[in-house]
Amino acid sequence: MELDRANHLIARLESLAERVEAILPPPPPAPDFGACLAFRWRRGRRGGYLEGVRALHRIGLADLQGIERQKAELDRNTRQFVAGHPANNALLWGSRGTGKSSLVKALVNEYADRGLRVVEVDKTDLIDLPEIIDALTGRPERFVLFCDDLSFEADDPSYKALKAVLDGSVHAPPDNIVLYATSNRRHLLPEYMSENQQAQNVNGEIHHGDTVEEKISLSERFGLWLSFYPFKQDEYLDIVGHWVRELDGEPAEPERMRADALRWALARGSRSGRSAWQFARDWVGRNRIARAGDQP
Repeated sequence: MELDRANHLIARLESLAERVEAILPPPPPAPDFGACLAFRWRRGRRGGYLEGVRALHRIGLADLQGIERQKAELDRNTRQFVAGHPANNALLWGSRGTGKSSLVKALVNEYADRGLRVVEVDKTDLIDLPEIIDALTGRPERFVLFCDDLSFEADDPSYKALKAVLDGSVHAPPDNIVLYATSNRRHLLPEYMSENQQAQNVNGEIHHGDTVEEKISLSERFGLWLSFYPFKQDEYLDIVGHWVRELDGEPAEPERMRADALRWALARGSRSGRSAWQFARDWVGRNRIARAGDQP
């Protein structure tokens, strides 16, 4: 009797499992590292997975103007990494729109034929970094884990997961993974004037308080720091000229283009590479409409 009841219960559980399986979404496809250069980490009902990005922005290193020092440093570090030599995790910090994330994309395009791939990880998914690393460890490709516009609030615990992956875990980081992050903040966490009052003068040396030390410790785990600053007027205009030529050839009225570009930057309060790119698209689009005799 007991055996019959057990068999009946097992049969019902198997039937229930089949019904649940039928209503669950299908498992995500395995990532195709040959077809895609870029991937995003996604969270689904079956857990996390790598989603391929079919069309990575085709920006090249030559398109990035006014950041020659930063470009050379990160390119050198990336070449070391792709060649299988020691390389550092990198923090790109500074003014908005100055080419930080574009530089990472350009390097992936530059070294894609040598096996370089990028996996974008949102700040909210940093807790999944060990799972992401497990999925990539042992593969022949070289992976940049990319955290864009990274910053944390004072009470945000997710930065501890990042600290552990960078340099605080008993697990050695795999040699086919490096982490590049961009941020507007050098120390990734908000800094307050009151925290400086915790500093002490010890034999002529400044010793920061525990709060400041905790905030500094995260950014110090990146072996390479690259700072990005606002562009000067001539640098901004050079970037505008580059993008206009890339989109539409030599401008017919370069002086008018420069004057309009300066007004565009003034209206937005920013002489950045992003502003230059946006102006160039607007300028070229307007001129094409005018040439076609269909100006609004």
